[in-house]
Amino acid sequence: MKIYTKDSLIKELKKIAAKGWIKNARHGNTGGLGNTLEDLLGITENNLPIPNAAEWELKSQRLNTTSLTTLFHIEPSPRAVKFVPQVLLLKYGWKHQEAGKKHSKDEMSFRQTIHGLAPSDRGFMVKIDRVNKKVLISFDHTKVADHHSTWIKRVKKKIGLTELNPQPYWGFDDLSNKAGTKLLNCFYVQAEVKKEEGAELYRYCKIMMLQKFNFEGFLNAIEKGNILVDFDARTGHNHGTKFRMRQNCLPDLYEKTTVIV
Repeated sequence: MKIYTKDSLIKELKKIAAKGWIKNARHGNTGGLGNTLEDLLGITENNLPIPNAAEWELKSQRLNTTSLTTLFHIEPSPRAVKFVPQVLLLKYGWKHQEAGKKHSKDEMSFRQTIHGLAPSDRGFMVKIDRVNKKVLISFDHTKVADHHSTWIKRVKKKIGLTELNPQPYWGFDDLSNKAGTKLLNCFYVQAEVKKEEGAELYRYCKIMMLQKFNFEGFLNAIEKGNILVDFDARTGHNHGTKFRMRQNCLPDLYEKTTVIV
């Protein structure tokens, strides 16, 4: 693995940007954009080897996409309850679309991507409690869309239509530590993407250096709907709870942004 200083990494990224279109180094890999960049830099798993400096990560994203970038995985508290599979899935889940086909006929699903701007069509949303220093998941049955009427009747019968009790949450300290560790400083690289003769090509055309992660900016992004909480559980497997971000919003989480390309 190559060792970089910040200056030598910036020079290398500028060289990569100057190359123009570059073929996917790992044909068929959905993570090809980031993998190709890692291969060009001679690094692995987004971790940048910059000695004698605070931890750095490499974040890459396609330009002009509506897809979300995963920031990190973290299950809500109280963790001993195993809240997602034991409460949200069992009490608030619905029939999996592949039940009786790919999965057993009793397979249930709890897949929700929610934020703090407005409730989802099933009444779930993220709320920030700055007094008690918690990021909470809230449920309001009055916000459930009409097309989920059969589902909400089942919820009423199972558990009632009150607020979640207890509410799953992340304490500010836990969340700040997780986010700050994963996102302390980063090089944020965006690329145009095209296909030619079945192969994907990338042009790494926007590069920024982001320094000093700001937790208040992280909370604000949740409230604005730019950071979302993604639940992805089914009866057979909990794929984990993720914090994910919309396109172009990563610089909002940092105190200092330096445009490189």
